[in-house]
Amino acid sequence: MSAIAPQKVTTFLMFQDGSAEKAMTFYTSLFDDGEVLAVDRYGPGENGAEGSVRHATFRLGGQQYMCIDSSVAHAFGFTPAVSLYVTCGSEKEIDHLYGALVEGGQELMPLGSYGFSAKFGWVNDRFGVSWQLTLPTDAAVAQ
Repeated sequence: MSAIAPQKVTTFLMFQDGSAEKAMTFYTSLFDDGEVLAVDRYGPGENGAEGSVRHATFRLGGQQYMCIDSSVAHAFGFTPAVSLYVTCGSEKEIDHLYGALVEGGQELMPLGSYGFSAKFGWVNDRFGVSWQLTLPTDAAVAQ
C-alpha cells in the first residue's frame, strides 16, 4: 500500500486581523467535506498574539488550504485578482454558498446568467477573500 502524496500546490491565506480561525471555521462549515486538519497556535512570548493561528490546514471540496494570522503588518491584503473558484452541483448549493459568503462582505457580480454558465456570482467575503461561484449549464439542466 502506497502513502498518499501531499498536495503539490496549496492555496495559502494570510490574515492580518487575527481572523484566520474564524474564517477557516466558517469556510469548513459551508462544505459537506469541510474539515479542519491541524492548527498550531502562537504561545506566550512568541511573535504572534498568544492563541492566534501560527499555521493551520483545512480541507474544502477535496482541496487542502493553509492559513495563518500574520504576526507582521503588511501593506497588502487579499485582492479579487485571485479568487477561490467553486463549481457548484445544484442551484440550491450556489444559492446557499453565495448567500453565506456575501453576508458581511461585498458583492462583485450578483448571482445571474452571464452567458458562460447557468448561474454565476462573485463576492468578497467578510474576511476579504474573493470567491467566484458557478453553476455549469449541465448541472442546471440535470436538476
